[in-house]
Amino acid sequence: MTRASIDVEDLLKLVLVLVVVWLVLEIVGEVVGLFTALLGPLVGVVIVVVIVLWFLDYL
Repeated sequence: MTRASIDVEDLLKLVLVLVVVWLVLEIVGEVVGLFTALLGPLVGVVIVVVIVLWFLDYL
């Protein structure tokens, strides 16, 4: 093996690993987006409830 030469199989393995990493990142991004979409309004409601309770001196 000379300098800067790579076998085709090694190159294909590298491409395969990069594609798998890309797919995993896409799936993780979708899961995080789903949790953000579901919990975002809930967090807003909790903040409003805490502020209302603060104004009514229940906290």
